[in-house]
Amino acid sequence: GASASTSRAVTQDYALTSYGAAIGWNERIELSLARQDFDAGAAVALNAIAPFGVQPGQHIRMDMLGLKVRVAGDAILDADTWMPQIAVGLEHKRVRPGSLQSVFDFLGADTQSTDFYVSASKLLLDKGVLLNATLRSTRANQNGLLGFGSAAPGRNRRSLQPELSVAWLLRHNLALGAEVRFMPDNLQATGRAAGLGDALREDAWKDLFIAWAPSKHLSLTLAWVDLGRIVPAISQGRRQSGAYLSAQVAF
Repeated sequence: GASASTSRAVTQDYALTSYGAAIGWNERIELSLARQDFDAGAAVALNAIAPFGVQPGQHIRMDMLGLKVRVAGDAILDADTWMPQIAVGLEHKRVRPGSLQSVFDFLGADTQSTDFYVSASKLLLDKGVLLNATLRSTRANQNGLLGFGSAAPGRNRRSLQPELSVAWLLRHNLALGAEVRFMPDNLQATGRAAGLGDALREDAWKDLFIAWAPSKHLSLTLAWVDLGRIVPAISQGRRQSGAYLSAQVAF
């Protein structure tokens, strides 16, 4: 089968638009392509810290190529056992920072890297509950939108970061759920060494969502997201929370 999706998230100081497509084979292998467009116009305030030359209205764009393989279990067929469905995958990410390249250079952040992950999903069919736990090996800063790794004394090596989600099926086409994704916080020590305090702190991403599938080919998701502090030096330390809307078509 094949699917295509688009989403939009808006917080106090930033906005993110994503779109992508995926193809699957034999319910076992999935290949995906996606692009994210991050409105980083607020980053022009960095020019007050140093002459970075960040342009007003700057966007950061990131391309992602993903491969996912189911290696064991079946969420539906194994619903009456303790065996989860297990998948492994990778995501190669390449970011184009535009006039923020000088900031990336200052931080020692790379513009491309590959995440590796293992994911376990368990469907409790009698309760209408789906559980998922993922462990990701990554160097990504803010999921890669701020590059990968950091110059010393920041962290430039991989770390293992958990991601957890739960969804409750209210009826056959409507679900409520919550997610949390932990981040490696590679840049904070670099910021402190540069006299910026916690200006580069990175927090976990969280959301509460409701998903509706009016047909087997279309699903819509509305969420409230909390992305924590994203470069709090230019947002007066505000937590970035707001609305998220996603649409997916599948055949």
